[in-house]
Amino acid sequence: MSVFADMQISANQTGRGRVTDAIALASRRTGMDFGYLLGQAKIESSLNPTAKASTSSATGLYQFIDQSWLAVVDQHGSEYGLGWASDAIQQGSNGRYYVSDPELRQQILDLRNHPETASVMAAEHAADNKAYLESRTGREAEPVDLYLAHFLGVGGASKFLQAYNSNPQASAASLFPSAARANYSVFYDKTGAARSLADIRENFAAKLERGVQSALGQTGGSGWAAATDAMPATRTVQPADYVRVETERLQQSISADDLVRPQPATARLAYLMLATFGR
Repeated sequence: MSVFADMQISANQTGRGRVTDAIALASRRTGMDFGYLLGQAKIESSLNPTAKASTSSATGLYQFIDQSWLAVVDQHGSEYGLGWASDAIQQGSNGRYYVSDPELRQQILDLRNHPETASVMAAEHAADNKAYLESRTGREAEPVDLYLAHFLGVGGASKFLQAYNSNPQASAASLFPSAARANYSVFYDKTGAARSLADIRENFAAKLERGVQSALGQTGGSGWAAATDAMPATRTVQPADYVRVETERLQQSISADDLVRPQPATARLAYLMLATFGR
């Protein structure tokens, strides 16, 4: 039995506590709003780091699909000790990301189930979207704008917000017919009337607020203010001794060849090194 199985870890370290700590750490490292990251994770996965969609490849705390995950790890992985992963990711002439080695590709995709990695990659992705939206709109992007970028893609969100600034009462479905067909309840109300850009933005803002409140166990009040107050002051994801013991065990079991061509144990070591260094 491994050290992982032998160790008795508290519920706070393995359950919601570990997840919120991971999100808080990602917020601190990237400067992204903790409330937004917490609310997004609650909406996407109910704070379940191993959640898996039944209709797509979406996996993990932030429900990254395969292509989106490979893209963000390719761009930001090396900043967090995951150079072995980003180096393996390539982009074809068709714009799609791929990894030549099937086993290595799966190891990289499995990183989505690691709360610390998923949280910091989601935060970096949101930071990229924030910078883009602000450059296009000329104003600070609000949490709801970031969620629009998550929902429509950053290009779609930019189009949405520019149209919203010109005429917030315009029909959203007329601007995004494909998205409207795929997400009828978002773009149309119960009577079948098309929702305006303002309606959709307000609904998404309320959805994020409810997500934050639910994640904090609230039933009312301002979830955003409470999220700031509830943000963990220190990182308590895993005890230092637990990380150190498992890291040393894995280091001893990994050969030089494994470091050149990462194996599952190498990926696990990368997880732990990421946690150990607060990356």
